[in-house]
Formats: sequence, C-alpha cells, structure tokens
Amino acid sequence: MDKKVLLISGSQSDEVFVNIAIDLFDEWKVDYEYKVLSAHRNLKELTKFIEELPKEEYCAIIAVAGLSAALPGVVASLTTLPVIGVPRDVGPLNGVDALLSMIQMPSGVPVATMGIGSSGMKNAAYFVKRLLDSEGE
Repeated sequence: MDKKVLLISGSQSDEVFVNIAIDLFDEWKVDYEYKVLSAHRNLKELTKFIEELPKEEYCAIIAVAGLSAALPGVVASLTTLPVIGVPRDVGPLNGVDALLSMIQMPSGVPVATMGIGSSGMKNAAYFVKRLLDSEGE
C-alpha cells in the first residue's frame, strides 16, 4: 500500500482552496484524506485525531490556515510526520500574518512552509509528490 497524504483545513470555507492540491493528487493518483478540524474551534477533536492517526499510512500532512494560522503549528506539535503549512491569502494582511506564524515556529516544532495562496497550495502538492517519489527510489 502506498502512503497517503492528509490535508487539514480549519474551516469548510477552505475547501475550494484545498481542492487545488486535491486536483493534482487525483491527476497523479496520489491517495489522500481531507479533514476539516479547527485548532481554535475543535482543539480536542483535532488533538485526538492527530494522536490516533496511524502514522505508517501517511507520508505527510498539509495544514491550511489563514489569519492567526495556528493549525500547522498545533499539528506539528502533535506528530512526528512532516507538516507542510500553506498560508491562505485572506484577511487584512492578505496572508502575510499566516506566513509569518508558520515560518516562526519554535525549535523542535518544524513546519515546512509554502508561499501564500494558490501557488503555495500547488507547491505543497508538488512537495508531497517528491516525498512519495523519493520513497520509491
């Protein structure tokens, strides 16, 4: 069984944005799972889900967030799987606040952060594809 990627966003309104990566995964026949779990509104549910995640089935987690952008960092603090943060281009700072919160994680809680917006979402998908391709070598 090939490993799959987990995509998490904090809000159902992020689905169109997440679909940018899902469309690429469908094209490449990469297995994925998509969950909506907020670090602010569903912290206990998010924590339980990540802690019970069968790590051997996944290669990475893509966490999408805008504004305060807590989701990627919270997820990274709960797992040893690679976490890729993608800042949404929303809010008064158009995603710059999300970008800064993702790249400024404390030592020991790494988040591989992509660029703001749709190009960042595409690059997250390409990054996962490279991870999967390198496992097969």
